[in-house]
Amino acid sequence: MKINTHNVVSFKEKFMRPETTDESMLKADFRTFFVVKVEEMFQLMKLPIPPMRSTSHILIYITEGEAIMNIGSQTFTIHENECMIVAAGQVYSFSNPDINKGFLCYFEDLFLLNKFSAADLRQEFEFLNIWGNPSVKLGQPVATYTQQLFERILAEYTTHGLGTKPLTQAYFVALLYEIQSAYKSLNASVQNMAVGLTNRFKELLTSNIRTMHRVSEYAAALNVTPNHLNKVIKSVTGKSPTKWIDETLLLEAKMLLHQTRLSVNDVAAEIGVLDASYFSRLFRKYEGCTPLQFRKKIDGI
Repeated sequence: MKINTHNVVSFKEKFMRPETTDESMLKADFRTFFVVKVEEMFQLMKLPIPPMRSTSHILIYITEGEAIMNIGSQTFTIHENECMIVAAGQVYSFSNPDINKGFLCYFEDLFLLNKFSAADLRQEFEFLNIWGNPSVKLGQPVATYTQQLFERILAEYTTHGLGTKPLTQAYFVALLYEIQSAYKSLNASVQNMAVGLTNRFKELLTSNIRTMHRVSEYAAALNVTPNHLNKVIKSVTGKSPTKWIDETLLLEAKMLLHQTRLSVNDVAAEIGVLDASYFSRLFRKYEGCTPLQFRKKIDGI
């Protein structure tokens, strides 16, 4: 069974209140790009948002308050003059953000297709990769320029939608470069070859976690020895490949426990763990409760 992956349309239908049909907020062409005031959007969301994947990139910039989001297997908090980026394909969730003011933007690679290819876009802006750093702290004057650009993009979008797309694109590309100027890689102090191997490992995890559970399998796919992979991943991330595999498995399981009524045994089977008792022990090790107890928490029992 697949994990729920939402595009903007299906997300709007499931998690937004009917008021968002008002085209003063979301224009007819919102499928590839839209920008809104974050405080207005969150007022119309049916919170909390359970773990899921998005086909679009999500960009949040906070000017007052804070936002806490679970992205992948980690929790990130951003405050005033900080950005949060959820790359397309990444798993995320959040509950009730304490945001007073800011901006929220959804966009697909397609929106910038005549400016960048999808591959070039991710190469130019590391934060648009699932292995990038999703939290960016903007110092001055970058924060000022970023807010000005967001305000200009919002004014253009509110008035014209994407009717003046080249102008909106130009402002948006400038915005991405401003964020990039303040961006700090999670692996900034590590040699490039090690970082490259780590990033390829993370990408393989995302697409193969239900069928590949052993470090040796990932090492073979990456044409390195298990020992070398273990040393590199641990030096770059501070966590062993085994822990990355376990945490990614648990993330898949939690999404299935949220999104389906499959039994615990069936959830284990869906993620490729045939020993249900091992699955329960693994779940308790990382979550501090059994899968069944976790589901009861979700259901408020």
